[in-house]
Amino acid sequence: MSSDMTMADATASNVSGSTDLLQRYGCGPIHFTGTRDALYERHLMFDHVVDPTSVGPRERYEAVARSVRDVLSQRWLRTEQTYERENPKRVYYLSLEFLIGRSLANNVMNLLLDPVVARVADEKGIDWLALLDEEPDAGLGNGGLGRLAACFIDSMATMQIPAMGYGLRYEYGIFRQSLRDGWQQEQPDNWLRRPDPWEVARPQESVEIRLGCSFEVRNGTFAAVPGRPSSLLGVPYDRPVIGYGGRTINTLRLWAAAAPHALDFQAFSAGDFVSALAERLSAESLTRVLYPDDSTSMGQGLRFVQEYFLVACSLADLVRRFRRTNPVGSPTDWRALPDKVAVQLNDTHPSLTVSELMRILLDDAGLGWEEAWDLTRRTLAYTNHTLLPEALEKWPLPWFELLLPRHLEIILEINRRLLDEARTRFPGDEGRIERVSLIEEGGPRKIRMANLAIVGSHSTNGVAAIHSDLLRTVTVQDLAELYPERFSNKTNGVTPRRWLRLANPALSRCITDAIGDGWITDLSQLAKLTPLADDGAFQDAVREAKRAMKHRFVAWLASTNGIAVDPDTIFDCQIKRIHEYKRQLLNALRIVVLYNRMRQNPDLDMVPRTFFFAGKAAPAYRLAKVIIKFLNNLAAAIDDDPVVRGRLRVVFLPEYGVSLAEKLIPASDVSNQISTAGYEASGTSNMKFMMNGALTIGTHDGATIEMAQAAGEENFFLFGLTADQVSGSAGWYSPFWHHHNEPETRAALDLIFSDHFNRNEPGIFEPLRDALLTGGDRFMHLADLTAYLEADRRLLASYAAPQDWTRKVIMNIANSGRFSSDRTIAEYAAEIWDAKPCPVP
Repeated sequence: MSSDMTMADATASNVSGSTDLLQRYGCGPIHFTGTRDALYERHLMFDHVVDPTSVGPRERYEAVARSVRDVLSQRWLRTEQTYERENPKRVYYLSLEFLIGRSLANNVMNLLLDPVVARVADEKGIDWLALLDEEPDAGLGNGGLGRLAACFIDSMATMQIPAMGYGLRYEYGIFRQSLRDGWQQEQPDNWLRRPDPWEVARPQESVEIRLGCSFEVRNGTFAAVPGRPSSLLGVPYDRPVIGYGGRTINTLRLWAAAAPHALDFQAFSAGDFVSALAERLSAESLTRVLYPDDSTSMGQGLRFVQEYFLVACSLADLVRRFRRTNPVGSPTDWRALPDKVAVQLNDTHPSLTVSELMRILLDDAGLGWEEAWDLTRRTLAYTNHTLLPEALEKWPLPWFELLLPRHLEIILEINRRLLDEARTRFPGDEGRIERVSLIEEGGPRKIRMANLAIVGSHSTNGVAAIHSDLLRTVTVQDLAELYPERFSNKTNGVTPRRWLRLANPALSRCITDAIGDGWITDLSQLAKLTPLADDGAFQDAVREAKRAMKHRFVAWLASTNGIAVDPDTIFDCQIKRIHEYKRQLLNALRIVVLYNRMRQNPDLDMVPRTFFFAGKAAPAYRLAKVIIKFLNNLAAAIDDDPVVRGRLRVVFLPEYGVSLAEKLIPASDVSNQISTAGYEASGTSNMKFMMNGALTIGTHDGATIEMAQAAGEENFFLFGLTADQVSGSAGWYSPFWHHHNEPETRAALDLIFSDHFNRNEPGIFEPLRDALLTGGDRFMHLADLTAYLEADRRLLASYAAPQDWTRKVIMNIANSGRFSSDRTIAEYAAEIWDAKPCPVP
């Protein structure tokens, strides 16, 4: 597409005469009448039946969003028609999370409609930034797992790979986070309170899902009724996934649960309202909330049914598509399934896909076991995202007996054959047999979902080189030795469209001015910046871009949160889910040490710094909530101390999500990636920071290792133990040694435990003492603190030399090309899915 005529320019011309231009630039025969803003005016007036002069910002947002959807609708239809006609192999990506953020600005960008939208906004007096804030972040995900899924479906559409994402349409996100006296408070995240203009309900494509029991109201709560089968209705809601340039528009299909039967009108009319509504309420509750609190068996059970509901709806839908384009006239026709369908399981949540596909092939298709098993394994692939044993899902076997008895029969038969194979390969090794088994014995019997996913698929991949190695050699070593050919690595990536072009317009312009805009769809082109690392003019441009984004963030923070921060301070950030292994507490200890240094030496010369934290703690994770409280109390104590005020600042930003990350990451100078080595699977915030010109202070963990290799360790600030040292620490590590022998460590801990940061709330930080000392410091905070402080010293020395610092920044940006999700998806497509692009005419 030429730089002087874009799809946006075509749309911006008089729309009645623009059909030829829209066809030329990829939109197909779109027929409009009126001027370029006719769609907006029509939606503004008729959708809400109001006078356009009296509408509010929400109505304006919906009118703009629906206008954009109108523009893409024909292309969306044509994409699906092309797939139906060409019958390519399709990828189906199953994930319990899709953390897509807001859609309007991203969709406008990917459709190249920026100029026309800017023009209409100017003519109509629309405050564009205020209008964007009317869209809530979609409550469809929580952390890196969901954001990765969102980046992946963006890349698949941009690369014209026939694909569909499958997830659940949660009415409420995990929760909205606020702070009260420094403590996390959880409120409902009712992100669908207002109509979502992007989704399209498809009730005509609903599917019925059968369960082995039913539910009724007993003593005011829902209770399972064994032996009385019931069913749920899965109603699909589709959202467009727009590839950059608008050539391909794939679909994210989200399933909402509904009751399959009409209201029991007789019971309702007789006054038995609860019984009449019980079935409907129990069904609709299934997709009410993302990640119900799993600290109770009821919450765990709801999560289990959510996972089956996702799997069953998605497989019913993709099999329906397969049969529509590959008519099944005899059992042998099913042999085409692995040639036409690739199913990727995003973590263990969709592992029931193995038993559900087997059920379909055995019971519905009438195939024999061997053929069904061969087709299942060749169709499915599994991505593991964790090395934490407690995060590898295991579901009680009685739940299968109650809800999914046929699945239990299939899983037990899979396991019988698996153990026979393992005993043949490794005779006499009963310890190995117990470890590879799909059934965990030695207590309440449970089904190991990760083992099921590995055994029932042809591919298992980790998401960073170190993670994949540890997965294969430690976490599931026995299965990897049984099936070594199935294991590989696919290092994660992030989409440069949202995380650089959209989030960081200042740096994007700087890069494009230097090397052109080809990097937007080929991030490896950023390597062209390497020769400019020492160029004075380019260094100035990069510094100016960072300054612009810092000022933009400061203005936004002041207007939305009432927090004033100094843009001339170092913005030092750690933004991610609050968890002990991610070690926000280690960062806090670093700050306490710096605070102590300044208190002891008020004249200490130190570059002023603002430390930003953001992230949510799971509602039942008490220690994570204590860490949030400590960070906020630390912030208050520093603000109240005249010795350090203006030189140190700690800010905890509530309600962390995609939209906040899009604002903070481009403004950041320093990225903290300090997880305990061997615990972080990959990380993706590290990649976003890198391509936005923030330097990393981090441990030898996750993808940070590969990032440092790409950019050069001299351009990173690495520190701390290696994964091998951590795994071998059980015999020698004692946190008390560090307390006794490291003066700054001891002073920091003693200050915390003296109630200095909680004078009016004595004892509230005792859980930190247990975590760091008496409990053994499982995640080795104290082992890495001194090395962290030394890396911090090196970081400050580099920052004090602007040319050296900016050179490091440019080298990081220039070498971030490998960490595009486009590269990751290309590897999945070639090495796991055997999927090819299918261009839409």
